[in-house]
Amino acid sequence: MVDGSGPIAFAQRRVPVLDGASSLLSGPIPRCARRSAPAARPPRPRRTYRGRKVLNTQLPHSSDARTTHVAASLSVTVLQWIALASLLAWLYLAVGHGFFWRTDQRLPARQAPPSWPSVAIIIPARDEADVLPVTLPTLLAQDYPGPVRLILVDDGSTDGTTEVARALAEEAARNGHTGVSAAVTASTEPPPGWTGKLWALRRGVDCAGDAEFLLLTDADIAHDPGSLTSLVASARTHGLDMVSQMAVLRAETAWERVIVPAFVYFFAMLYPFRWSNRPRSRVAAAAGGCSLVRREALLAAGGLAEVRGAVIDDVAIARIIKRSGGRTWLGLAEQVHSRRPYPRLADLWKMVSRSAYAQLRHSPLLLLGTVLGMSLVFVVPVVATVAGLAAGDSTTAIIGAVAWVIMTLSYVPMIRYYRQPVPAALLLPGVAVLYLGMTLDSARLKRAGRGAAWKGRTYDDHGTPSADRLSSDAATPATAPSVPAPSVAAQSTAVPTATVAPAAAPPATAAPAEASLAAAGPVAAVASPGPGATIPAAAGPVEPPRDPWNDGFSRSSPRPGRTDEPRREDAARAVPAPGGAQSQARADDRPPGAGR
Repeated sequence: MVDGSGPIAFAQRRVPVLDGASSLLSGPIPRCARRSAPAARPPRPRRTYRGRKVLNTQLPHSSDARTTHVAASLSVTVLQWIALASLLAWLYLAVGHGFFWRTDQRLPARQAPPSWPSVAIIIPARDEADVLPVTLPTLLAQDYPGPVRLILVDDGSTDGTTEVARALAEEAARNGHTGVSAAVTASTEPPPGWTGKLWALRRGVDCAGDAEFLLLTDADIAHDPGSLTSLVASARTHGLDMVSQMAVLRAETAWERVIVPAFVYFFAMLYPFRWSNRPRSRVAAAAGGCSLVRREALLAAGGLAEVRGAVIDDVAIARIIKRSGGRTWLGLAEQVHSRRPYPRLADLWKMVSRSAYAQLRHSPLLLLGTVLGMSLVFVVPVVATVAGLAAGDSTTAIIGAVAWVIMTLSYVPMIRYYRQPVPAALLLPGVAVLYLGMTLDSARLKRAGRGAAWKGRTYDDHGTPSADRLSSDAATPATAPSVPAPSVAAQSTAVPTATVAPAAAPPATAAPAEASLAAAGPVAAVASPGPGATIPAAAGPVEPPRDPWNDGFSRSSPRPGRTDEPRREDAARAVPAPGGAQSQARADDRPPGAGR
């Protein structure tokens, strides 16, 4: 066809289109027609066990590395929980544990009683010749307005304690610097089941006669002139049966300044003073360096025989008095000071370790609990703070730091009480570790059979019955009444010049129980002797009297070995020589470990 309507013509018309398509396919692809490739997505954040966001690319991909990472994360989590437990413990200790950290428990408000009761000061002393010249004159110079006598019981000393005490009392009487009559007597080796200190105290109580109050104090304790007056006034004003003060311990050397405040702090933590002073509380404690006890309350509680084997005798006495219905009070002292030096760490270590395990009743379970508890309270805050900062874990570090701050603030009042610099409170965790070591060493000594040692004697028990103790119970039951000793005034007279007269030999028929103060080898004087008082010399070691609490005889019934002759009111009356099974107890008869 000529008109161009045929197939050939049609094909000719389509050539440009085909050519265009060909060029379109063979040429570059237009931008609008390109298919864009998927963009690389950034790694999504992922939360790990530590609580911090990291990238997936930072996570370990091998199984060993992932396991290590998870273990480290879990360890941080465990430390956080332990630190939190420590913080909660400190929150409880700060506000729920009797406010033990406060130092405001001082002698309560008091007023002078209408009449001042009689008082006997009893001092057990064993090898105290060095410290007595510092402490004994302070007791002889008390300004107590009522009748008062002092009885020093020499507990087997080998350094001349008796001679030193006698000379000091003689000098005070000669110079007129004393208003206290003094007596020095001797104890014997304690029988089985008794500690040496309690046996000496028992001897002093027997010699105290009918004194209404007994001041039990140690040979290394110095008293301000008004100390006894304040104690008696507080007891009378508030109806207290036992008033005890924690003496201000010596804190002069470097180690004393570090260890001593913590010693009192830990004691207050163990026995919160406020709880101890509540009549209905089961907590009972006392400080043996200064304890004023009403004699009738002590006898009603069973007397010293009830606690004869206790190593920590002051707390044991407070417990039996409170258990029998008596009222006790414990606080910090202002007028009572300890003069015993502890210049080296070894001395302080020995002082703590000799009774630390006895405080735990020699129980391995209590020892384990103490180690875990002190570690949680005193060690964990420091470890959590340091470990948290090192690992970049702010949560653990903050928890540990808060617990550490509470711990430090709770220690500041005791630091200030001992007049130490406040920054020293930061050392408490380290001191706590030292005390843990002392406690563990105390347990080691007990396991090795050496127990708590004190001046040549060792303790093998803490007031629990043993075979030796039970064997002596027949001779010393704990509930019989006491027979008072005669009055001091009936046994001493004043002469124009001071003399030292030896005591006569004891007659075979002398009364064994009511040995007089002058007859027992004492330095004796009437209530306010002044210059020229007669001061008899000691007659040597004296056997203790038969047990007047338990021998089954009343005051009016005759006792074995006593004659019906009237008593001689002579100041130089002979020393009775008691018999009986108790006087046969000697160190070689006792099992290893029995002692003071």
